Amino acid sequence: MSSTLSGVDHALPASGALPDELYAELVHFRRDLHMHPELSRQEFRTTAAIKARLESAGLHPRDLPAGTGLVCDIGPEDGGPRLALRADIDALPIPDTKTVAYRSTHEGRAHSCGHDMHTTIVLGAGIVLAGLAREGRLTRPVRLIFQPAEEVMPGGAIDLIKAQVLDGVDRILAVHCDPRVEVGRIGLRTGAITSACDRLVLSLDGAGGHTARPHLTTDLVTAVAKMATELPAVLARRIDPRSGLSVVWGRIQSGHAANVIPQHAELEGTVRCLELGAWRDAPDLIHEVIDQVAAMYRAKWELTYHRGVPPVVNEAGSVKLLREAMTARRGAQTIENTEQSLGGEDFSWYLEHVPGALARLGVRPVGDPTVRDLHRGDFDADEGAIRVGVELFTGAALLG
Repeated sequence: MSSTLSGVDHALPASGALPDELYAELVHFRRDLHMHPELSRQEFRTTAAIKARLESAGLHPRDLPAGTGLVCDIGPEDGGPRLALRADIDALPIPDTKTVAYRSTHEGRAHSCGHDMHTTIVLGAGIVLAGLAREGRLTRPVRLIFQPAEEVMPGGAIDLIKAQVLDGVDRILAVHCDPRVEVGRIGLRTGAITSACDRLVLSLDGAGGHTARPHLTTDLVTAVAKMATELPAVLARRIDPRSGLSVVWGRIQSGHAANVIPQHAELEGTVRCLELGAWRDAPDLIHEVIDQVAAMYRAKWELTYHRGVPPVVNEAGSVKLLREAMTARRGAQTIENTEQSLGGEDFSWYLEHVPGALARLGVRPVGDPTVRDLHRGDFDADEGAIRVGVELFTGAALLG
């Protein structure tokens, strides 16, 4: 039995391990994606490349309604609920500053969050599983989800859920590159592994006037200053501090002259939260506190609350499955506990509907003391992580 990628046959062992020839093909595929990054909802070339590789392996991917991204089913239709493997396919609007042969060919765009790695790993897992399915060695159905627009809020996952990509799915898994973890290792955590992040834009308005007669005005400069300090302070006393909810302002703007009380002021900042329940309660409480502070200064207010994403909350059974798969392939010593990140990930939306888990995938070269963080132009990944990710996913599919 053989599976085909780009017209090359690769023998697939019963274990689901990744053959060397297929690994080399996947490295080439990843580098091609890296050289041609596409921004959110513009991933047309990326989608076409994934589709061609899947079709060459004898699979039948389905286009998504938005025009980018794919879904592809593998294995027996009557094999029970499906395991879903999700990859995000979009890039970031930042320049690639690395000096490598596969550097981005598009100015101001780069795969600086590792989505090219995620995509290649799910593709590779799909090709291996397709070969096993043809031999009757894949006993449960698997769905590959190649999702566009993860890097924009509230994320492309919402669109895919509306497109019913979770129909028939009982568990969903994903990985995310972690440059703090050495290649060959993964980080796991039960419970929240990322955080929520929303954006606030608050406008205050009132009757301005001369600074000699503040009692005849709505003193918006004082009002906005009070709001900037009081809202975070009150929230700190109204929300359980273990939830990690905080408001941090990034912009305050008001006024143009020293002796003129302005008629308009603005505040803009972020809400970050570690705990799902507190994140859900945050908008109502923030509106309440703003109303109370604004009333003290007779200021009219309008809040634009941009919902981001909730925390990714890993389900215990899904973490156990990933742990067992990694242990079977590479040993328990390759698994480490990971802390909750303050970053956001729209994989969380899937977990509102089905259980699942996200693993941290080590991409830092072994022995390299330099940690190149995500969302930086110099970020790169050790491509040995492709083998690790493919074997993790295929192992989970075979165990599940």
